[in-house]
Amino acid sequence: MPRVTSRDNPRLKAVARLIGSSRERRKTGRCVLEGEHLIAVYCARYGAPEVLVVCESALETPEIKAILQQVEPRIALVVGDDRWPDLALPQAVGALAVVTAPTPVFKTTGEFCLLLEDVQDPGNVGSILRSAAAAGVTQVFLSPGCAFAWSPKVLRGGQGGHFHLDIFEDVDLVAWASDYQGNLVATVPAAGESIYAADLSAPVAIAIGNEGAGLSAALCTVAKHRVSIPMPGGFESLNAAAAAAVCLFEFVRRREP
Repeated sequence: MPRVTSRDNPRLKAVARLIGSSRERRKTGRCVLEGEHLIAVYCARYGAPEVLVVCESALETPEIKAILQQVEPRIALVVGDDRWPDLALPQAVGALAVVTAPTPVFKTTGEFCLLLEDVQDPGNVGSILRSAAAAGVTQVFLSPGCAFAWSPKVLRGGQGGHFHLDIFEDVDLVAWASDYQGNLVATVPAAGESIYAADLSAPVAIAIGNEGAGLSAALCTVAKHRVSIPMPGGFESLNAAAAAAVCLFEFVRRREP
């Protein structure tokens, strides 16, 4: 495996540009996976990444060894500990991979879908995608106002959930919902039917809105049901990630034998 000692190495500079620039990631359609857990999940689903970069001191860890066994030596770069901080990664990240962001082709709507409208916080989007994958959601549709699904912060929050979902970005959700033949459930902060009593029969799509404004009136209008989460504690609201988890797993609970 090539060992990199200079910050001017062209392959390492290309990786650093992707880490530091959202525009570069969007333009190239690539994303950066930070840490061996995300890399391992990706490899299990899609195979080897385009580039694997490993900190020299992490080479002997069991997780890194397992990943290295799955990739050709030519795609791996080993970076000395003295050069690793140049990549400006979170502390304790010992490996990263560059991959092409999966771009699924939409053919037909799944039985269990999630719509995110203008959810702007990357941590919330990542947590929601993680919950969606755990709950068995097949497709997630994000409006143009959502955080970029393949940004490092969203990927970190998703913990590999991205690679168990078909993720569609920049979707006109009102137009999509107008054509949807299933059971569209819009979540609203108050005055909706209790999520615990609402019709969640499949095929179902659950819509989660912006952290502050909630769902748009236009999307609520085309929904079959408007639901709220009962909050007997008297607090005004849950954040988007918590609300999504409650709704998704209420659907799961209904399907359990």
